[in-house]
Amino acid sequence: MANGSQRQAAWEFFGAELKRRREEAGLTQVELGAMVFISGGYIGQFEQAIRRPQLDVAMRIDDVLQTAGFFERTWRKLIDDKRYADYFAAVVELERTATKICEFAPTLVPGLMQTASYTRSVTLASNPFATDEHIEEKITARIERARILHDATRPEYWAILHEHVLRIPVGSAAEMAEQLEHILELVRQRKVLVQVLPTSVGAYPLMGRMVRLFEFEDAPPTAYTEAVYSGNLLDDPALVKRVQGAYDLLRAAALPPEASLALIESAAEDHRRCARTT
Repeated sequence: MANGSQRQAAWEFFGAELKRRREEAGLTQVELGAMVFISGGYIGQFEQAIRRPQLDVAMRIDDVLQTAGFFERTWRKLIDDKRYADYFAAVVELERTATKICEFAPTLVPGLMQTASYTRSVTLASNPFATDEHIEEKITARIERARILHDATRPEYWAILHEHVLRIPVGSAAEMAEQLEHILELVRQRKVLVQVLPTSVGAYPLMGRMVRLFEFEDAPPTAYTEAVYSGNLLDDPALVKRVQGAYDLLRAAALPPEASLALIESAAEDHRRCARTT
């Protein structure tokens, strides 16, 4: 399995091939971008391996440059990352190209904000016989994904957490306090915007369902939902619009950012207090 630097080198090869074949076709970045319905700037970022195209863009590039499926096959090979479930690998690529990500988490801290100890506890809960190697692989993959929050081109990231996420102790009390403090630090660094949906709200839209919304500079928005060992990418405009509407209702029901921050701080202190008495 390729590590992060090897995968980056592979995407750099993808970009170099794109540039070579574009120039052989006598097209500028702007001209190719117009033909595949994205900006010329995006073509330049693909060629420099700053951004990675979505699958449908790779397929349109093949059609325009008449490359017999080369870019589609290469794209599929590069996202075949065994650290992720088959249904989730494409989601990781969407995270890397999105300009905005909105997420609702009813039970777990979203992967992009998880600490290593939190990921370890979640992995062991689902895989009690997992090897140390498997666990470390999961942790490394989460840390690699989270780097997008620190990139210069990072997406706008907005998360709504149900209060259960703050209260359910995942790992030890000290580890849970560390997890909440990590979220607080990301908020204070203005890397993320977090709201909390308090238990006092009662029933709420999308009850019990995680959902993730992606927006892109030159592509229509996409939604992702997840069930037991399966996931579903939604790109039908009408359906995505319904999910966006439900997310807007969640925003309205959640606490404002400052009040949410105070609740997370309070929950972290509760876990710290518990850690001191055990």
